[in-house]
Parts: sequence; structure tokens; C-alpha cells
Amino acid sequence: MTSVLSPSTAPSGHRVSPPPGGRSFRGRNVNASPLRGLARGLGVFSLGLGLSQLLSPDELARKAGVDDEPSSRALIRGVGVREVIHAGGLLGTNRLGFWSWTRVAGDVMDLATLGRALQGNRGRRRARTATATAAVAGVTVLDLISAVGNSMAQDEGMGAGGLHLTGAVTVNRPREEVYRFWHRFENLPTFMYHLESVSITGDRRSHWRAAGPLGRSVEWDAEIVDDRPGEYISWHSMPGSGVVNAGSVRFTPAPGGRGTEVRVQLTYVIPGGKLGAAVAKLFGEQPEQQVGDDLRRFKQVMETGEVLRSDGSPAGHSARWQMHQREAQPLPSRV
Repeated sequence: MTSVLSPSTAPSGHRVSPPPGGRSFRGRNVNASPLRGLARGLGVFSLGLGLSQLLSPDELARKAGVDDEPSSRALIRGVGVREVIHAGGLLGTNRLGFWSWTRVAGDVMDLATLGRALQGNRGRRRARTATATAAVAGVTVLDLISAVGNSMAQDEGMGAGGLHLTGAVTVNRPREEVYRFWHRFENLPTFMYHLESVSITGDRRSHWRAAGPLGRSVEWDAEIVDDRPGEYISWHSMPGSGVVNAGSVRFTPAPGGRGTEVRVQLTYVIPGGKLGAAVAKLFGEQPEQQVGDDLRRFKQVMETGEVLRSDGSPAGHSARWQMHQREAQPLPSRV
């Protein structure tokens, strides 16, 4: 269980399997999504079209009804280069939403070019241009479906199975003691900054409340899916809880008898997708940094009994209160 360090909202009912292998939402493999398949198919189409435009520009110009344009050959070859670049993005990366939108932008330029040619053509050449325009318009519809669908999937963490984070810290305490402290989930707000509270609701279930960006609080229910005393805990959020997250923590003896190595793996969805990520970074709340900061505070709690503080940060034991610091003040005079 974890505060996921920057908790996030997502459509109700979604479910994430524990990392590193978990990539399914509602039992469906997102890598096999029809929208991903559509994007890959458009990548193959881009590759074939781009090579045809580079190798046979005159033939394509004739079929499009722009064969007597002085610059048609150079224009078609330029479009061919663009299509090959699109193909590389769609077939060689996982940024399917982004590269689908680049195809949409290219379609708009192509439609504008064909529209100008359509106005100036007559007879059979006009008919060929109209046919080419209709074909491009049809492909544009597919590109729009791919762009919108894959962008939404990526924003929900579905395009790549969510955001995966890992962290590790060595704690100079016995493994069983470290495990027991973590397993008492009410202890987690003492070192997890965004976590406000955890309450146990059942043998393997608990209710979580955490603070997100811009002062927004979120709540969800979670369930332990694997619990090996002294060794390992894994969890995921409950269906319908409104927050998608999953993760695990492993406890192993540190080399040389130096205590316990604690390794955490997390999968979660950033609130608001890409916009939420940008807002989080703007306020210095990078998820990667939060994992390390929380684990460092965990080490302090286990080794010293509390997060290290001074007169400048005297309020409470919650990690959230440790951040509300003031300048240290001298002790009052007893004169």
C-alpha cells in the first residue's frame, strides 16, 4: 500500500495489476488495444505511401490530377519524407497519440493543397483530384480517431500501463521490524508527504485519503493481494474507488549485515494526464523525486523514531507537517 506519492483520479472501475508486469485495465491488455492497432496500421500505411511518393512522384502526381504543376514532383517527394517520418514515430515509439496528431496535421496540409488544385482543374484532371481528396479525407477520419483515442488512453495511463516508478533505501534495522512498521498502514503518513490518513477497514483492506496537486484531496479503497510476513507486500486499488494505483514493497537483508533493503515499485495515473504532470512539476512535485524523499523520511523514522526536525519544524509527526517549517527561534530568556 502507498500514498502513490502524488495520488490521482481516473475513471471509476479501472484496475491496475501490480508492476512490473501489470499492464491491464479491466482485465484487458492495453498493448493489444484496437486503437493501438489502428495507429500501428496507419504507420504501415505511412511507410508504404511515403516510399511510393519518393520512388514514383510522377505517377502519384498524375493520379492526383496535379501532374502539370511545375513544383508537383518536389512537393510529393517532400510529403513522402514526411510520411516516412510519421511511420518511424508510429512504428518505432509508444507515443502513438502524438504521432497520430502529426498525421492529422499532415492530412490538413494535403487537403489544403488538393483543394487549391481542385479549384483550378477541369475535366478528367478535376475528377482525379476529387477522388484523391476524398481518399485523403477518409484517411483523415481514421487519423483523428487514432489521435483522440490514443491521446486519451495515454492521459489515463492506459497507453503505457500507467506511470511506473521504483525506489530503494537501506534501513539499519532488522527486516522483521521494518516489515511490521510498514504493514501497519496507519504509520505511513509519518513519512509519505501526500498521504493524510489511512484507516483499516478489513483484514486485507484499508481506506486512504491523500492530497493531490492544487490542494485537491482524493480518497480510495485498497486491497492487499500478496502478503509474505517479513518479505513482501503488494496491493492494488479496489474497482470503483476512483483512483487507479498498484504497487509492491520488498524487504531483503542488506549486504554485510547493514540492516534491510527496502525496494518499492509503483504504478499510478497522474491526475489530469499530461496537464497534471506539468502542474506537478511546476510546483516541484515530480513523482520520481517524491519516491526518494518519502523513502529517505522512512529511513529516518525507522532509525531515529521520527523525521529529523528542529525548532524550525516543530509541528506534529505527519510528514506533511514537516514541510511547514519556520525559522528556528532562540529559547526564551528565563531572566
